[in-house]
Amino acid sequence: MGTWEFYLNILIPALNKGLLVSIQIIVPSAILGVIIGILVGAGRALGSKWLTVILDSYVAVFRGTPLVVQLMLWFYGLPSIRLILEAHFGPEIRPISNLFLLSPYVASVAAFAMCSGAYQSEYIRGAILSIKKGQFKAALSLGFTKSQTFWHITCPMAIRRALPGCGNEIIYLIKYSSLAMIVTMSELTGEAKGIASLYFRHLECYLLTAVYYLLLVTIASFILKKIENYLAIPGQLRSQ
Repeated sequence: MGTWEFYLNILIPALNKGLLVSIQIIVPSAILGVIIGILVGAGRALGSKWLTVILDSYVAVFRGTPLVVQLMLWFYGLPSIRLILEAHFGPEIRPISNLFLLSPYVASVAAFAMCSGAYQSEYIRGAILSIKKGQFKAALSLGFTKSQTFWHITCPMAIRRALPGCGNEIIYLIKYSSLAMIVTMSELTGEAKGIASLYFRHLECYLLTAVYYLLLVTIASFILKKIENYLAIPGQLRSQ
């Protein structure tokens, strides 16, 4: 089979199929990761002592263990809990125990979102703590409640400051989404691996896959810069 025929008829269609699956993983994982990061970061910066301990423990676990191990626990480990529950409580508990049986897609999104959220929370927490307390007190003196002050004053400023770091984490998410093939997801890298193993053309398959990821990261970086510039305060330095 000729090189161009291999590219046009086999490799590119397979990678395009895998690209769609990768996007379906990346987008919800990124959105959920940012939401988790904001909630956890705010809780760690402004929450009670016990809430801070709980959230710090979550961050320590998800930042301190390899993502590939987390992914395998979500997909391969949770079904073991299902078996343990059914062994102790019988088939009657099956509607509840089935919740521990995740599809490859759900396991991938859950693992990526939880891990990304732990890192995002560090950026959010740092951004919140960098805001001067005088602004918080000034809002309270104007009649704002604590929750109104946080959501309308502290949070918008913190998001502006945390956006470069959060955007960087989303870039990382795009690249480590390739780990989803470990739990049988046929995403971009999974499709490349399948074609490479079938046709023994590893160089072409993985080089083109790298180009796909480079394009994804470039597009994401462009969008993130546009968002950063849109949210920038007038008169401050914008991203170029």
